[in-house]
Amino acid sequence: MRIFTQLRYALLLLGVLCVANLAYAQTTVSGKVTAPEEGSLPGVNVLVKGTTTGTVTDMDGNYRLTVPEGSDILVFSSIGYENQEITINGRSTIDIELAADIQSLQEIVVVGYGTQEKKEITSAVTSVKAEDFNGGNVNNPSQLIQGKVAGLVIAKPGGDPTGAFNIRLRGTSSATGDTSPLIIVDGVPGADLGSIDPNDIASVDVLKDGSAAAIYGTRATNGVILITTKSGKPGKARIEYNGYVSTDQISNRIGVLTPGEYRSLVNDPSFAYNNPNLDLGSSTDWFEELTRTPISHVHNLSLSGGNEGTTYRVSLNYRDIEALAKNSGFDQLNARLNLTQKALNDKLTLNMVLGTTNRTYSGFDQPEDNVDIAFRYATIFNPTAPIYDARFPEYGGYYQSPGSFNYENPVAIVNQLTYDGIKRNITTNFKADYQLVDGLTVGAFYSIQRDNQSNGFYAPKNAYTVGLNSNGRAQRNMEEKLNRLFETTLNYDKDFGSSNFKALLGYSHQYLTNENFGLSAGNFLTDAFTYNNIGASEDLARNIAPGFGSFKESSTLIAGFGRLNYSFNDTYYAQAIVRREGSSKFGEENKWAWFPAASVGVDISNLADIPFVDLLKLRVGYGVTGSLPEDNYVSLAKLQPIGYFFYNGNYIQSYGPGSNPNPFLKWERKTEWNVGLDFTMLDFRLNGSIDVYDRTTTDLLFPVNVPVPPYQFPTLLVNLGELNNRGVELTLNGAVIDNDNLKWDVGFNFAANKTKIVSLSSDEFDFGDETFRANLGAPGLNSTQLVRIKEGEPLGQLWGPVYNGITEDGKWDLNDFNNDGNIDRADERVIGNGLPDFTLGLNNTFNYGNFDLNFFFRGSFGHDLVNTFRAFYEVPKVISSYNILKSATEGEISRLTEDAKFSSYHVESASFFRLDNATLGYNIDVSNIDFLSRLRFYVSGQNLFTITNYTGVDPEVRFDDGGDQLAPGIERRDTYFLNRTFTLGVNIGL
Repeated sequence: MRIFTQLRYALLLLGVLCVANLAYAQTTVSGKVTAPEEGSLPGVNVLVKGTTTGTVTDMDGNYRLTVPEGSDILVFSSIGYENQEITINGRSTIDIELAADIQSLQEIVVVGYGTQEKKEITSAVTSVKAEDFNGGNVNNPSQLIQGKVAGLVIAKPGGDPTGAFNIRLRGTSSATGDTSPLIIVDGVPGADLGSIDPNDIASVDVLKDGSAAAIYGTRATNGVILITTKSGKPGKARIEYNGYVSTDQISNRIGVLTPGEYRSLVNDPSFAYNNPNLDLGSSTDWFEELTRTPISHVHNLSLSGGNEGTTYRVSLNYRDIEALAKNSGFDQLNARLNLTQKALNDKLTLNMVLGTTNRTYSGFDQPEDNVDIAFRYATIFNPTAPIYDARFPEYGGYYQSPGSFNYENPVAIVNQLTYDGIKRNITTNFKADYQLVDGLTVGAFYSIQRDNQSNGFYAPKNAYTVGLNSNGRAQRNMEEKLNRLFETTLNYDKDFGSSNFKALLGYSHQYLTNENFGLSAGNFLTDAFTYNNIGASEDLARNIAPGFGSFKESSTLIAGFGRLNYSFNDTYYAQAIVRREGSSKFGEENKWAWFPAASVGVDISNLADIPFVDLLKLRVGYGVTGSLPEDNYVSLAKLQPIGYFFYNGNYIQSYGPGSNPNPFLKWERKTEWNVGLDFTMLDFRLNGSIDVYDRTTTDLLFPVNVPVPPYQFPTLLVNLGELNNRGVELTLNGAVIDNDNLKWDVGFNFAANKTKIVSLSSDEFDFGDETFRANLGAPGLNSTQLVRIKEGEPLGQLWGPVYNGITEDGKWDLNDFNNDGNIDRADERVIGNGLPDFTLGLNNTFNYGNFDLNFFFRGSFGHDLVNTFRAFYEVPKVISSYNILKSATEGEISRLTEDAKFSSYHVESASFFRLDNATLGYNIDVSNIDFLSRLRFYVSGQNLFTITNYTGVDPEVRFDDGGDQLAPGIERRDTYFLNRTFTLGVNIGL
């Protein structure tokens, strides 16, 4: 017992000593945190540096914290204020004052021919930095900001990785040609987006309104997107590697009858169109046969660094992208060098950018034929048909159905047809800036960009329709584009007390050339050469080749421009812009035009003490911009070959009119008003902007039909008509949670736009009250037009009969509004609109410990789509030659005994809300690894789910139909199936 008693006293003594020692080792520090204007600051994080020990100030800004032995630094942090580190140095009371962190207001934004601080911006400009880009399998730079900018819609219907993105900023502002914003890469207007790897991009700045875009004059009607690539920073050399592997799967496809369902239907005597002969005895899922599980991988390696005089960044990027469709995809190798050198006591700054891209691609797209035609045939081909059939050696052993229209074995298309190409781009930029005196800098910029593309197509002698009809067919096309730009600028930047003046004067001369060669021929003795020996064609030997030709053309754009910025007391801001520009594309009477702009802003928060408001800036802007035609020489009279005539024993080439001259042809002219409000609130936890705009485009470039005579050619490009866009945009960014354990940031944007056709007439040319565009197509529906254009009404009206149902005897019941017994144009009505009422994006970013999570939603609401799959294949009667949609056997449509007739039945609401991207990452602690600065692994998913009632392939907005900007809202039957992508990646820093 005595032993236990002694042990008990010993343990008690040891506990007392430990407590005493702990009390001795710890220090209690208290104090108060304030700010110059706000006074006491509640909610400030107070953390012992290097530990997880911390506290938060109370409502009066007071704190009390016990600091462990060996710790002597406190870190004070709060959103909207600069962090402070304070050494304790034995003190028990520490009061501090935090300074406001105005970094967000001092953020540098790229504008035309220079940069500005965010607080100085008086126009509608949105900047997206690299840390805010979309992640995952991104192969096109436009994907980086998809859904991130209010009013900027970036759409690519379907899942084709080589497909082009359709970009619209604040609606449609032009009736013809390219309505995408002007793309400027490192100062080069008209640069090729495909020449840049997404990993090399540092920021994307969008000039949305006319007061910002007017500095680019004739090409800025549809807005401007400025892309800045990454450059080096002074410091030790830094090596970064970013790589990932990804795979795709079909996320949505058209629901057609399975082989079993098809077989049951055609053998069912109760089905009016049953035909047992259509049961060919096999079971083929043509979708599965056409696609694969692709594996793509991407690698990016960069080296950057330098000193105060020289900085550099060099990168190498490789992409091996497999498409969902078999035998298609691309390989791309991209290299880039950004080099900056200072000289002459840092008065001279030299910058050089060298970039090269080489992309090889393959696929089954047929030149001069329907794009992605195999996907259409996979939808309708008989599911009981075999892939191969020995009875058809003339088709290479593939089963075919001779005599059927628009109907071909899709696997044969993928396997038999060859379509390969290569694209090369070389870009070189040189820039020099020299400081003449303090505040005055002169600059010169020269750029040359060369784009080369060549492709070859071959259909063998046994390829159904294409090759068989021409005994083998080969085609080669080659194109080269050259973009040369020289600009010189004079910049002035000077403070005078509370005032600041910035001035810019510049001159620009851009010369572009484009040359092309193409040849198509048939009748080959062997398939062995494919497209590599077209000279072996018998068509060429007999001078009956179906197509060959070449051309070279050029255009010149010359401009002088200026900009003046003034700010007073960091409260009042003003900007004025003017550009005088001339283009060789226009008529002799209208080569030149003026493009002025002006905008003002005032920070109301500096004039009044508004509770909870840190910044409140009101902006008003007005600007004039223009638009160029896509083609050259459109204002001139041209001659073109029109055939041969026999003279003196020989056939002589004859020429005739190819266009009508129009010496008065000029720019489209867009005027735009923009009123905006930028705000920062709640101690910088919430920021955003609201913009309201009204833009009017006049003198639309439009081809019209003219009589011959008096004109020599049946069409003429003229200026006529007027479009009006009105809309509102909202952007919000907030720090919902920000503490040591968890950070949650939310970003939201909303945009609504309405486009109205004010006029499509002029004093000389008049389309009448209304006109119609975009026919439904073959077979049998070529005369069915889908879109109405009417002066004074919204753009995008889908037009047709109104569906009431199916009659008891299986006939279409369409509304006969005038009760004349006939369904004709007088009975047709507006049955939808192809343009959305509003779009939105919602971004969430979480950081917890070493984990980071980001997920991004995107939605488009209020638009409709013509589902052409239903219009053609939801008709039970056509099962005599096609497979049909499964929905054709359900509901009242299953009673239909008539052929297809277009109506409101085939127009569907296509509103959607989509989880575009979700990424989960984990950062490995590398503090104990000398050679590593970063190691992060992540998994990502794209297009994870879509909420929509649309039954077609993809509810994405269609802004045009085959390039026709006045015919939105049609999903064609050759849409590439929608895919879902999963990615596993790593980021390494050395």
